[in-house]
Amino acid sequence: MSAVAFDFAPLFAPGVPPPVEKWAGFPPYNFVGGHIDADQVPVERLIAAATSVLAREGRSLATYGLESGPQGYLPLRAFLAGKLRQAAGIACSTDEILITSGSLQGLDLVNGLLLAPGDTVLTEEETYAGALSRLARLGVRAVGIPVDQEGMSTAALAAALDELKRSAVRAKYIYTIPTVQNPTGTIMSTERRGELLALSRAHGVPIFEDECYCDLVWSGQRPPALFAMANGEGVIHIGSFSKSVAPALRVGYVVAGWDILSRILALKTDAGSGALEQMVLAEFCASHFAEHVSKLRRGLRGKLETLMEALNEQFGTAAEFEDPRGGIYLWVKFPAAVNAQRLAQLALAAGIAINPGPEWTTNKRRGANRVRICFAHPAKAALRKGIAALAQICHREFGLPARIANVMRGEAEGTGGSAD
Repeated sequence: MSAVAFDFAPLFAPGVPPPVEKWAGFPPYNFVGGHIDADQVPVERLIAAATSVLAREGRSLATYGLESGPQGYLPLRAFLAGKLRQAAGIACSTDEILITSGSLQGLDLVNGLLLAPGDTVLTEEETYAGALSRLARLGVRAVGIPVDQEGMSTAALAAALDELKRSAVRAKYIYTIPTVQNPTGTIMSTERRGELLALSRAHGVPIFEDECYCDLVWSGQRPPALFAMANGEGVIHIGSFSKSVAPALRVGYVVAGWDILSRILALKTDAGSGALEQMVLAEFCASHFAEHVSKLRRGLRGKLETLMEALNEQFGTAAEFEDPRGGIYLWVKFPAAVNAQRLAQLALAAGIAINPGPEWTTNKRRGANRVRICFAHPAKAALRKGIAALAQICHREFGLPARIANVMRGEAEGTGGSAD
């Protein structure tokens, strides 16, 4: 009897996302995602940390939670409590920290606690695409608030909160990335943070503070966290080691008062985040974190300068951007004639991956001619060649840029590099 292929499709649950394509490797010029510089992953020190901690505590792997409980490896939470106090002004105990499988799990856990279909949240108009896609899947409305050089506009936020109040709608939270905002790279001023907290209290809307990039401020100095300024009242804080040490480790954290954290912990049903990763990180960070991050920032700043030089050379005034104050992204605006979605499609076919702007904003029209470029992972030579190839594609499709370094674009074809 011949076997008949079984069709699972009719059994799929409602709302299941569409299938993904099989991964075929990174493109030659990969300017997407949150990858960091491979040369700056502290491999030797991580090996030493793993050897040391496993020799000392390896037998604790026999238990869920490493004998530290469901909130995560206690030495890592202790390191975080000290780091958060020193860098961000957050006074919290280890009992107010939950280790998660990346900050994305923290995002999902907070959403699982607070959100239901039909709810409304307020976000920065330009913000993390992963946050926006999750809200959309949950059936939650995201109201975008414009961002300027000091972060989320509190004047616009006040107007939006008043409008929601008139409509008898209470937003569930205000989601913000105040320190090295994604994708704009802005840092919210201390004064603006105070205004945001005042609005939060006046309208009874909590703040969801995402600080995934806070270790990558070029100056090494950052304003106090919103959680710190609020003394932990009405603020949930998440962060990550993905950008400061290694994204593949998948270690993030949530900071909240126990009244909130105890409810979040009840939703974390994975029996604990990866134990070995936590042990190695704790061992490494205790001795080397500050030195490592200082070196990492210098390297990233150098790559950013290479990217900005390449854009100026290849696109001239056709590419507008602000010099970000930290991070791993550059938010680039092209003339209105450039369709970022179309440009991204053509570029990917040529081996260049960029993030089209509409995916990173609540205002699709505003993002229509913008792209996000991650500069952390590619080598400097790849940044130069990839941007040169992108300029050629942009010119062929949209007639822009017209010139490169005062040479008419048509005369320069074939001289700027390719994606082959």
